[in-house]
Amino acid sequence: MNHAHTDTSHHGASHGHHHEHAMDGQAEILDLDAEVLAEHTASITAWLPLQPVPQHIVDLGCGTGAGTFALLDRFPDAHVTAVDASAEHLQRLRTKACTRGVQERVRTVQADLDDDAWPDLGSPDLVWASASMHHMAHPDRALRTVHDTLAPGGLFAVVELAGHPRFLPESAPEDRPGLEERVHAAADRRQAEHMPHRGADWGQMLTAAGFTVEGERTMAVNLEGSRSEAIGRYATGVLQRIRSVIADRLSSEDLTALYQLLDTSSPHSILRRDDLTVRTERTVWAARRI
Repeated sequence: MNHAHTDTSHHGASHGHHHEHAMDGQAEILDLDAEVLAEHTASITAWLPLQPVPQHIVDLGCGTGAGTFALLDRFPDAHVTAVDASAEHLQRLRTKACTRGVQERVRTVQADLDDDAWPDLGSPDLVWASASMHHMAHPDRALRTVHDTLAPGGLFAVVELAGHPRFLPESAPEDRPGLEERVHAAADRRQAEHMPHRGADWGQMLTAAGFTVEGERTMAVNLEGSRSEAIGRYATGVLQRIRSVIADRLSSEDLTALYQLLDTSSPHSILRRDDLTVRTERTVWAARRI
């Protein structure tokens, strides 16, 4: 992801020109994201209208591999070409592939998807892009490139998150209820200035690029924090990243309350709460090259 533009939606990947300025901790959040949302990602891969089973898959803006490994699990005979601009993310992905014993099924390609010329990605049966398309400066051009790259009859799966996940109840924290919504509102305003394609009508854009959209599905994510201690770390990481880009847009009272939530040694720390949830929506579009 191109977090230089303040996006904290951490799902997808780096591909922008400024990824070298990405904030610390991005890779860790991507890993937590993969862990916390693993069941939802698996349900998306299971829903995809795929016939026949894909043999060659491209993961565009792969990050540290959430989609790559979900797809390798779903399609045990497939190979994945994982594309990202971040050398650090690709190295993490390769290390995980070795740990899982699937390194022979993964090829990594470092590339900036905003460049005019993409590397040769072969003719995949399936292209997967999770939370990466909205980062692109010219997504319409990228969509046409994916269309031309896919094998005839191949499928393009675009997955986008409806904003940042929410974690806290509205009553939290006690002295500043509604804090999380105010933080998100500030982040959304900041993001709208830098990423006009977030929240785009991808179905319409896919059709304009020559695809036939065969399915669209929005899935609600609502996970109880008690199910996983990773959720506390995930919430802390996400809110830390948001704070780093909107601190100047919060009142001093809200900023103080947010610092207390994110101070892991504080009695008010998010990690000490037992009422966390992960709430968001993910929409997937399945588009075919006829």
